[in-house]
Amino acid sequence: MDDSTGAVSAHPAGDITSQYQPPSPLFDEMRGPGGEIRPAWSRLMDSLNVDGASGLARRSELTGHLLRENGVTYNVYGAAKDLERPWELDPIPLMIPISEWRPLSESIQQRARLLNRILLDVYGPQELMRSGILPPNALFEHPGYLLPCVGIEPPGGIYVHWYASQLARDTRGHWIALGDRSQGPSGAGYVVENRIVISRTLPEEFQSLNVVRLASFFIALQNTLAGLSRHHRDNPRVVLLSPGPKSSRYFEDVYLARYLGYTLVEGGDLTVRGDGVYLKTLGGLLSVDVIFRRMGDGRCDPLELRPDSPGGIPGLMQVVRDGQVVVANSLGSGFLEAPMLQRFLPAACRFLLGEELKLTSVPTWWCGRPDDLKYVEAHLDQLVVRHAFRHHNVKVHIGASLNYDERAKLLTEIHARPSQFVAQEPVVGSTAPVWNGGSLQPWHVTLRPFAVATDGDYQVMPGGLSRVATRSETLTESMAAGQRSKDVWILADGPVEPVSLLRPKQTALELRRSTNDLPSRAADHLFWLGRLVERTEAQVRHVRSVVARMTSELQPARLADLQRLVFAIDEPGESPLAKLAINETRLGQTLIDTVWSFLYDSHRNGGLLETIAAAHRTASIVRDRISVDGWRIINQLHFPQSHSATTVKTTSDLAAALAPLNQLLTWLSAFSGLCNDSMTRGPGWRFLDIGRRIERALQTLRVIRGLLVEAQADVLPRLEAMLEIADSSMTYRYRYLTTLQLAPVLDLVLADESNPRAVGFQLMALSEHVKSLAKDESDVVRTSEQKLVLSAQASLRLADVESFCTVNGAGDRRQLDKFLSLLASDLRSLSDSISHTYLTHTVDSRQLDAQLLIPRRA
Repeated sequence: MDDSTGAVSAHPAGDITSQYQPPSPLFDEMRGPGGEIRPAWSRLMDSLNVDGASGLARRSELTGHLLRENGVTYNVYGAAKDLERPWELDPIPLMIPISEWRPLSESIQQRARLLNRILLDVYGPQELMRSGILPPNALFEHPGYLLPCVGIEPPGGIYVHWYASQLARDTRGHWIALGDRSQGPSGAGYVVENRIVISRTLPEEFQSLNVVRLASFFIALQNTLAGLSRHHRDNPRVVLLSPGPKSSRYFEDVYLARYLGYTLVEGGDLTVRGDGVYLKTLGGLLSVDVIFRRMGDGRCDPLELRPDSPGGIPGLMQVVRDGQVVVANSLGSGFLEAPMLQRFLPAACRFLLGEELKLTSVPTWWCGRPDDLKYVEAHLDQLVVRHAFRHHNVKVHIGASLNYDERAKLLTEIHARPSQFVAQEPVVGSTAPVWNGGSLQPWHVTLRPFAVATDGDYQVMPGGLSRVATRSETLTESMAAGQRSKDVWILADGPVEPVSLLRPKQTALELRRSTNDLPSRAADHLFWLGRLVERTEAQVRHVRSVVARMTSELQPARLADLQRLVFAIDEPGESPLAKLAINETRLGQTLIDTVWSFLYDSHRNGGLLETIAAAHRTASIVRDRISVDGWRIINQLHFPQSHSATTVKTTSDLAAALAPLNQLLTWLSAFSGLCNDSMTRGPGWRFLDIGRRIERALQTLRVIRGLLVEAQADVLPRLEAMLEIADSSMTYRYRYLTTLQLAPVLDLVLADESNPRAVGFQLMALSEHVKSLAKDESDVVRTSEQKLVLSAQASLRLADVESFCTVNGAGDRRQLDKFLSLLASDLRSLSDSISHTYLTHTVDSRQLDAQLLIPRRA
């Protein structure tokens, strides 16, 4: 394992590696036992030394910038508000020469073959148990051993299509396996993102060092999944099944779905009908051939596996038995992830493969065996004790750190249920250089390589997910434990050919110009994304207008008008001001505090921060439906925290908000332009735009009601504010010059169908959308959505705008208020109707029978 032979790099006084001192006796990835730089690292270090520490600091900063720009995150499930944390990537890759990688790759292949054979046996003839290699309670006490899977043989005898092993080095530099991941191994998406980022921060080094590309591995994965289909091998429908946005791996699920070209689904997007699994889409039910799952075994079918799993697909097990759909990895493969199994792998390898196990596991003792239990009792101070069958979300006991009482308590628990515990030797692992605090520091490192079943064997990814941490114990925990990741470079002996996932197919594809495979759930989220983005823009325009008037000489400057302008930020009757007994002498300060709360209070109901956060959450759920540029824009939608330390806020504090409000509006406009100019006019764009149109109309109605229903002596300041918030000032001035009157303003922002900000324009666009949504556009019977839009359009087109200017005896424009309320009610009814008709997928029995009689697509 020691590649320290060869020329030793000379290091100048300013060398970034000069102060790097790995701890002895651990194996260090970069330095040999004599302190020399290993040949695989020397050229990279020589290159980095050209710019020294300042250059590496810039690369580190660029790495973080690219990750933030791409929105690479890691969800912390179970933490407060399911925290979404930034992915941490070290700017220095982990270097492994091809001469060392080849034997490791062969060992991983053998291990994957062995684990697949174990599953074939335990769910089949059970010869391992009959021969005494696996004790019976290793199966029947194992919660991951699924009895409903017994007797089901997957296509080609492959249970494990996609596999990962967690590796670390011992003090001699030999790789050992800490555990296996066989249900839906996570990390491959982050591997790709790490590679993209580091290849951009080290472009010359990446090319000159002959780094083996990753794409060939994912091509093999695509081919493997496509080959599993029993019905449509030329162009099968493969879906990626995700646990959903609260999963710690959701970013990766989205990333892989986009990278591999699969439809991202959750359990609720799929349904079992008749003899198959179908995807619920706006166009109806579409048959699914292969489910590439990213969720645990037990959560896949609440009918036969775990009844407390709402994210599963009821009836999936029966369809799998019938062979109508293939699940990868096969259900039941979670059996392999039990730490207890490490104890029996060497004997199982000799029995099933007739070979010695090449990649040894961490030494493991299962307390269910009397001899092993005695050893654990005698050597507890030197061992780590963990649950025998579960590897995550369980407490790990480090024997050396236990006091007398803790040790006694642990031994009592072990004696009560010995088969539930294993003990393993602690593994510190090797160290590798990490850029931290302006210098290189030795952090502990692990490696997770991946393998995919192909052509009767397994193909190993040339690289993997490397994680580093200051303490080796935390490497068994999630990335939330202060860890970082590293790109892994496998260095070939010669030039490497570029590989792309985009490649020609032998069979011609049917030409298509539209698609109806958008899941109803995704359409629902796109609809609400459109509403939330538009709501954010409306709030930004409104509060910007308020802040500008509070901090300058713009009209209205009188407190009464400012109060009305602040009132109008919320829906009528919902403003916090409406619940306060306002002291006239403190009205100015109250208005400042109210606006400040709207801008900076994350707990303020309907506040700007709350709306932005909701837009972010919704966008993250349908990230696979948003372009890379679109996501970059979404990622920029944030409002910075205030740095004001004063308790009593002033207009000067508010003035500082204008610049970020303007920047936020720029990003919102960019997203709107991108949607209009770059999104294909399919169902996704349509529901996004429907949401935007409904919300823009509702927000315009809100501002009109808030500013213009109440009569006042001088209406001009409110008219000017109305035009500014509705982004219609320029149009009004071109038409009417400098004369401000109520009727022309109402006509422009309410009824004018040529003004993209007017309510009439939104209704015109909605009319086209609901017409396109109708199943049969030639049908003379209009849908409920069409009726609602036509009714609102007719009311608006026939409305007498002049009559709305009339003030009644109560001192307000009651007729205008009533009309606006009716329009808003129609728009909300339209939103509810669209959700009920298109976004809540239900099929009555007659529709279902008709759909299932349609031949499966060719």
